[in-house]
Amino acid sequence: MSQITVEKTAEDAASKSLKVTVPVERVRAAEAKAITYYAQRARLPGFRKGKAPEAVVRKRFTDAIRQSVLEEVLRESWETARTSESLEPISEPSVRNLRFEEGSPIEFEILVEVRPEISLARTEGFRLTRTVPQVTDAAVEEQLQAMRDQKAAWLPVEGERPAPGHLVQVEVTPIEDGKAAATQTYPLVLGEGRAVPDLEERVMTLAPGEEVEADIRFPDDHPDTARRGQTRRVRVKLLEVKRKELPALDDAFAREAGEFETLDALRAAVRQDLEREATREADARLRDDLIRQLAEANAVPAPESLVHRVMHGYANAYGIPDEQIHTFEGQFHSIAEAHVRRDLILGAVVRANGLEATEGDIDARVAEMAGARAVDAGQLYAQLQKANRLPELERAITEEKAFAWLLSKSTVDEATS
Repeated sequence: MSQITVEKTAEDAASKSLKVTVPVERVRAAEAKAITYYAQRARLPGFRKGKAPEAVVRKRFTDAIRQSVLEEVLRESWETARTSESLEPISEPSVRNLRFEEGSPIEFEILVEVRPEISLARTEGFRLTRTVPQVTDAAVEEQLQAMRDQKAAWLPVEGERPAPGHLVQVEVTPIEDGKAAATQTYPLVLGEGRAVPDLEERVMTLAPGEEVEADIRFPDDHPDTARRGQTRRVRVKLLEVKRKELPALDDAFAREAGEFETLDALRAAVRQDLEREATREADARLRDDLIRQLAEANAVPAPESLVHRVMHGYANAYGIPDEQIHTFEGQFHSIAEAHVRRDLILGAVVRANGLEATEGDIDARVAEMAGARAVDAGQLYAQLQKANRLPELERAITEEKAFAWLLSKSTVDEATS
């Protein structure tokens, strides 16, 4: 029987495109197998089970037989391609340009993403600086003010027109061809930029209960591109106005914010949190600089197929509409490239030095997490397993081990700013 042929048509460091041809003999063999399957199981009027003529079975199950043939030849073709091309796929292959005509070979293309072969000639001897910004008194006070803002109360304003910072409730009725459309009610804080500036200006001319009809122009940078620069006639009615009242920054506030007896204790805890965050940010910048130097020293590529895959993931995560995909990709392409290089470098370091997270590593991390949460380690492990979070934990530990190994091979200077 003739062999399935596989021909490479395109490739980069992380993907291959293969043209596959399945000869007629193989197609007919798959078809005969499918017909036999349905003939043995089908119950057709006028025939005993398994005794229906082939022509009847073929006519009755045309679509199902065709689908079975495709599944069979695709599976066999993929196994042939993976073996002949020594592929190490990192995702399921995709099929395109399928041609399946009666009496002819089946032809199609397989597009598959593969693990790039990354060789790091240099992984040691880099010079890095870890800069931890100092937490100032002003930063602590800014955080305390943000906490006050979160616990603020909104109190009704009587006898005043609204001003920036006020919370208003408004009714907006579009006027189209002189007729009022459906009215919608919106809450908004004036001055936060969440409403069209023209609309906010009209609202600030009203007292509660008053309304105005006016033309509202959408700004040129409005998120909805179809509305940019457009003008709409609307009727705006102000329903209510409220002002924000911040709580006093005192010991009572500290007790309400958490288990703090005094404002000084809360202030100390805020400083500690900010210092921990500053340390995390410094570590992140240090790792980014290390990856950058590794990429430059080893000329690590960012295969476009992997970059596109990451871009697609970003777009899905952010819910980017199809009409904005091109703009989005232009803005995030460099970020996706950095993401790809980072993963390739860390993967190469892990494989070359056997740094994969072990079961013992995972058990120790779960025990550490359980101790911090004061829960049973076995119970926490079961919860993580049920939520499918263990692979994520394994990746995090593996990455930590890779960075620890890399940093141990370089010089890290400490600094403050």
